[in-house]
Amino acid sequence: MADQNITLTLPDGTQRTYSSGVNGLEVAQSIAAGLARAALSITVNGDILDLDRPITEDADITINTWDSEDGKYTFWHSSAHLLAEAIQELYPKAKFGIGPPIESGFYYDIDFGDQQISQDDLEKIEKKFIEMARKKSEFERREVSKKEALDFYKDKGNEYKVDLIEDLEDGTITFYQQGDFTDLCRGPHIPNTGDVKAVKLTSLAGAYWRGDSDSKQLTRIYGISFPKQKMLDEHLHRIEEAKKRDHRKLGKELGIYMIDNMVGSGLPMWLPNGTVLRRTLEAFLRDEQKKRGYKEVITPHIANIELYKTSGHYPYYQDSQYNPMQVDDEEYMLKPMNCPHHHRIYSNEMRSYRDLPLRLAEFGSVYRYEQSGELSGLSRVRGFTQDDAHIYCTHDQLKQEIKNTIELTQLVFSTFGMPVDIRLSYRDDNEKKYGGNTEYWDRAQKEIKEVADEMELDYTIAPGEASFYGPKIDFIIRDAIGRKWQLGTVQVDYVMPERFDLTYIGSDNEKHRPVIIHRAPFGSMERFTSILIEHFAGDFPLWLSPEQVRILPISDDQNAYADYCYEKLTELGVRVEIDKRSEQIGGKIRDAETSKTPYMLIVGAKEVENETVSVRRHKKGDIGTFNFSDFLSDINEEIKTKALPKD
Repeated sequence: MADQNITLTLPDGTQRTYSSGVNGLEVAQSIAAGLARAALSITVNGDILDLDRPITEDADITINTWDSEDGKYTFWHSSAHLLAEAIQELYPKAKFGIGPPIESGFYYDIDFGDQQISQDDLEKIEKKFIEMARKKSEFERREVSKKEALDFYKDKGNEYKVDLIEDLEDGTITFYQQGDFTDLCRGPHIPNTGDVKAVKLTSLAGAYWRGDSDSKQLTRIYGISFPKQKMLDEHLHRIEEAKKRDHRKLGKELGIYMIDNMVGSGLPMWLPNGTVLRRTLEAFLRDEQKKRGYKEVITPHIANIELYKTSGHYPYYQDSQYNPMQVDDEEYMLKPMNCPHHHRIYSNEMRSYRDLPLRLAEFGSVYRYEQSGELSGLSRVRGFTQDDAHIYCTHDQLKQEIKNTIELTQLVFSTFGMPVDIRLSYRDDNEKKYGGNTEYWDRAQKEIKEVADEMELDYTIAPGEASFYGPKIDFIIRDAIGRKWQLGTVQVDYVMPERFDLTYIGSDNEKHRPVIIHRAPFGSMERFTSILIEHFAGDFPLWLSPEQVRILPISDDQNAYADYCYEKLTELGVRVEIDKRSEQIGGKIRDAETSKTPYMLIVGAKEVENETVSVRRHKKGDIGTFNFSDFLSDINEEIKTKALPKD
């Protein structure tokens, strides 16, 4: 009897036929020898598997290398096992809890008994880790019965693994072994430990078993690993660079914002420089929206709780909403999102198909409860302002409107020099997470994919990342040091028109449902500003800088000319200050550099006589003497074009 064939579909849609039972490594080898060498695991119908696991049915597959999220997941999962193996070698009495991969690296929770582990011990553990890795031990998967698994860990006296196994069903339990270390694990793992070439154990923390404060506190060791030492060196450099760019530090130094305990945790107040920065960002987006036919609205900061029950947000966001307040005979809530308010504005009058698309925009402040331990500067707050917009359109208009919102979002991020990755976020099989019917969902997912294909966007698809009312296009930017941030979104919504009974009169004189597009390029003004501060390290482009020019007269004799320059720059709309202090010019220059002011105009007797300015650029120093009129023209052009800083 001939072997049964199966069809495997690659990420680009290419289909290949293989014999049933083919494994991931064999598939990779059939595609390219280089791919096989780089392969770490394979994703089959959404499940990440070891490369040697057989595939027995038709499937969508991806060969995972280091450059993919699933590849890193596999790599760091295996690294957690290597950490445990190193610990076992150095501390034979240690007992192991759980050791998962995380977003950036891995950790393992360990009971060291009476032995105390400190930060000083991590270097010794790292050396043993690399020693274990260099053995190139294969990760061997073995299915075991529940009894065998329990007996194994009871014999070792490891109550933590026993506790885990008690919750597992017989027939679903697997062990993985590399070298002399065996662990309870579902996998997947890389082919062998030799792929791990560099490691850094970053920190220690306490962690209660199962998160229960009544249980024993274990020692959690965090780490990160790489397939090349150079990658680790670059990672450590980025960490140091990130510390220098920390928006909490720079935000204070540059007078951007403050958080005051008397006002409340997670409620930032924008200082004068920060307010200029924020208003400049808002003006930029307002101008672009105006060109594209948006109409701006303003909605209140509280609303009747029935509004959010109608939208369905109330049960979905219940944990992050503030408690309702009693007002007369009704309950009101601090506004947690702007969308329902805009839907009611749409309902304010009967709409015709001739009125659509209707694009409503608002810089709307919302309030959500965040745990105090999760608050962080401007990036995680309890009160924030979203650059929200909702587009109400006919189905025939939908795809073009999606394209327009994508183009606007791309323009925003390119203006700041931020490369963008695009993700199509779909629903998964957990129906409780989503509103609406599957027919609408399938339709919306199909439409956003068609738009992405027509615009020739390079995208990935992420099941389970959709919002509760519709699929979305997520824009994930990379900052100056390579970190990724999920910012703008474009969401297609067939659910809210049903919930709010939104209609328009069509050309057939009948009522129809509009489709809604939710759109927010910045996401929130607070979080976006925190990212901008760190992206530019506080050295903002000239058009965005709170203070664009500082005039530095050498002595009081030049104050009148400095005032003249100030007036001309102000007439042009330039944000300018004069430093008339009785300080040496060197001290004034240092203060302007510390403030990250882009341009310093030094004026002395010679400049007054010739109507010139001696110009210094932040971080570059003296760039020459210019006729003041020429400087005005040049700076106006730089601001108008929103030019990015040049290295």
